[in-house]
Amino acid sequence: METKNPKSADKLPFQFSDWVGRTEENEIRRLLRYSPKYYFAGGKPGVIPVKIFHEIIRNLMDEETQLITNQNPAHLNNYNYGPTEGSNELRSVLSKRLITRDGLQNITKSDVIITNGSQQALYSLCDTLLTPGDIILTTRPSYLGFLQCVEKLGGKIVTLPSDKHGMITDFIPDAISACIKRFRQKPKILYTIPYSDNPQGTTLSDSRKKAIFDYAYEFDYLIFEDMAYKEIQFSNKKISPIKKNDLYNEKVAYLSTSTKEAASFRIGYSVVPTKLRNEMIKAKGIYDLCSSEWVQAILTRYYDKYIDDALIPIKREYKQRCNAMVKSVKENLQGTYSKPTGGFFVWFKSNDTFDSTEFVDIALKNNISFVPGKPFFPSAGYDYQEDGRIKSSKSENNTMRLSYSLLKPKDIWVGIEKLGHLLSTYLQESKIIRRGYGGIPFSV
Repeated sequence: METKNPKSADKLPFQFSDWVGRTEENEIRRLLRYSPKYYFAGGKPGVIPVKIFHEIIRNLMDEETQLITNQNPAHLNNYNYGPTEGSNELRSVLSKRLITRDGLQNITKSDVIITNGSQQALYSLCDTLLTPGDIILTTRPSYLGFLQCVEKLGGKIVTLPSDKHGMITDFIPDAISACIKRFRQKPKILYTIPYSDNPQGTTLSDSRKKAIFDYAYEFDYLIFEDMAYKEIQFSNKKISPIKKNDLYNEKVAYLSTSTKEAASFRIGYSVVPTKLRNEMIKAKGIYDLCSSEWVQAILTRYYDKYIDDALIPIKREYKQRCNAMVKSVKENLQGTYSKPTGGFFVWFKSNDTFDSTEFVDIALKNNISFVPGKPFFPSAGYDYQEDGRIKSSKSENNTMRLSYSLLKPKDIWVGIEKLGHLLSTYLQESKIIRRGYGGIPFSV
C-alpha cells in the first residue's frame, strides 16, 4: 500500500528542544563543506606523517595475519568494542608521555581518558558539571567550539580582556567580584588554551598560567586547560602546562588531541580531577559507548615510537607557513594581527568597520575561505570591562581567523594577496553605497 505524504510537511507537530533555536550552526562546520583553492578556514592539518602511518598499519596487519594463521582469537581485538575510557595500551603510552614530556605528576594510565576528539571531552565535562545559569570565565575572543557547548547547556559566559599574550589574568579577581555583585554567584569554570590559542594564536606566560592556578584555589573554580596546540610550538622551550601544578589532581581538567600532532583520527585524551573521572566516562558511554580500537592501536604505536622524530619536520613546515601568513597579512591587509609562536592561526582585525560574516560569502565565490570573527564571541554572554563593569557581550565583526595550516607558503602568499585586494574593493564599494552615491553592486 502506497503511503501518501501529508499535504503540508511544514505543519507536522515536530517539537525541537529549546537549545536548537538559540544555537547557530558552527561556522567552521559550515565552511568545511567548501574546498576553495585558498583555504584559510578550519584548522585542517596540512603536514601529516602519512608514510609513518602506512608503516604502522602494515606492521599491525602483518601481526594480525600471523594471529589468524595461528588461529588466535586476538585477531578480532582491533575490530571490536573496547573500554569506554579507552584502550589500556594507548592510555599507558600517553600517561608516560604526559609525565616525561608535559611534566604531569602523580598520574597513571587509569587517570587518562580517551574521547572522540577533545571536543567530546569539552562537551562531556560541560554536560557533567553545568546547570543553567552557572558562570564560566574565558578569554575574549574564545574558541567557538567551547562557547557553543556552554551556550547549549545554558551556562552564562563572562569573557575577560586579552592582549598579545592572551588572557589578562590580573582582571580575574575583580571579574569574580563583579560576577558576585551582578549575578550573586561565583564562576564555576575558567577555560583557557595556554599555547597558541584558538582563535588568536597567543601563548600565556608562565606567570599568567601560575596566576590562573593560584586563583583557582583562592576563588574555588575549576580550570579547563585545552592543550590542543602544545606540540605545534616553534621554539624548543619545554612545555609547562597549568596541570603541572595540580599535584593533588583536583583543580585542572587537562585536555589534548591527536589531531594536530598526528592526524585527524578523532582521538582526544584527558586527565581530569579524580572526582570527575567516573562521571565523565559515564557521559562518554552515553554518547558513543567507546572509541575505535583500530585507531587507538595505530596511535599507540605512533606515540610510543614515532612522534618525537615526526614532529621535527612537521613543526619546521608549520613555522614556514606561519611566517608566510604573517608577512603576507602585514603587506596586504590593513589592520592589526597576531604573531603566533605556534599553532595554526593568525587573528586579524581590520582598521575599517565591516561585517566579515557577510564578506566571507563573497570570498568563497572568489575561491577563498576564512572564519569570520563573530562566532568567537558569546552570542548572549557578558564581557568584563577594564573599568570593572560587566556588560552584555559585543562581538567584533571586523575580524577574521586565518588558518595557515593547510596550504604551502607560496599558496598562502597568493591567497592572502587576493584576499587583501578583494577586501579593499569590498570596503571601497561599501563606503560608496553608504554615502548614498549608489555605486555598482559588488561584483565577483
